[in-house]
Amino acid sequence: MFDFINSLLGRHPDKMKANVEIYTWQTCPFCIRAKLLLWWKGINFTEYKIDGDETARDKMAQRSSGKRSVPQIFINDQHIGGCDDLYSLDGNHQLDPLLMRES
Repeated sequence: MFDFINSLLGRHPDKMKANVEIYTWQTCPFCIRAKLLLWWKGINFTEYKIDGDETARDKMAQRSSGKRSVPQIFINDQHIGGCDDLYSLDGNHQLDPLLMRES
């Protein structure tokens, strides 16, 4: 059933093999938007909820070349950026090829 629905919607979760990590705050609207796009594409991702955790935020900043805003998204350990960057990649048809690569 889900395979049929996914094919109608143009989703191919079986092909999405990338390791996706996202640093978020629970109530951040940009975090929610980014997670919705990943969910829509059928991506399993690791979420690091860093609400108020400065140690976790420092770790995120180290990985993201000093960026401290959320979300910060990584695909196969490559820093993608934030929500707007994720949607830009999708709009330019560059996101799916990234998501299909295994880590």
